Amino acid sequence: MEQQTVNLILSELAKLYPEAAPALHFKSPYELLVAVILSAQCTDERVNKVTAELFKKHNTPQTMLELTQEELEKYIFSCGFYRNKAAHILSASRDILERYGGEVPSSHAELKTLAGVGQKTANVVYSVAFGGDAIAVDTHVFRVSNRLGIAHGNTPEKVEKGLNDAIPKELWSKAHHYLIYHGRRVCHSQRPDCANCTLKIWCEYYNK
Repeated sequence: MEQQTVNLILSELAKLYPEAAPALHFKSPYELLVAVILSAQCTDERVNKVTAELFKKHNTPQTMLELTQEELEKYIFSCGFYRNKAAHILSASRDILERYGGEVPSSHAELKTLAGVGQKTANVVYSVAFGGDAIAVDTHVFRVSNRLGIAHGNTPEKVEKGLNDAIPKELWSKAHHYLIYHGRRVCHSQRPDCANCTLKIWCEYYNK
């Protein structure tokens, strides 16, 4: 896709979603990290309900480690994959205390050393909590990017590279949220609302 077209799409998305922001509720980098780990294959709405209760008493690495794995599993059961997620949260909390002085590391490379933190989770925390430039490719970003033609790929890694190449670095974080909003509100998985999509004049999917 030509750079001029990418810029036009980004400009339109900015007009459509000026309020675009993270949907997860958090008050610290640690709370965001836990919420993003829980959000894997789970809705943000469900995660927010779970963390509203969990974070009342367990919103730091120290207080999280007061829970046994079984106790944490009861809190997060409805998020799915609760055993793995509980193990990752407790392991990451331990590492944050022992290796990073109780503070969530602010570099992308260090974030990825924590249990349960892959490329997408590291990108979200790095971008949202610490103001870094990154695009996290979730299911919405993956779908919308491929359909529009901004980036093509059959894996999140390939789409992320394509987006990084196509979008100016200073817009990566904003573009991430724009694409999520468009995927949730218009470019749905099963029935994209192409008739009411103002991006269709540039969209490869629509024009094919």
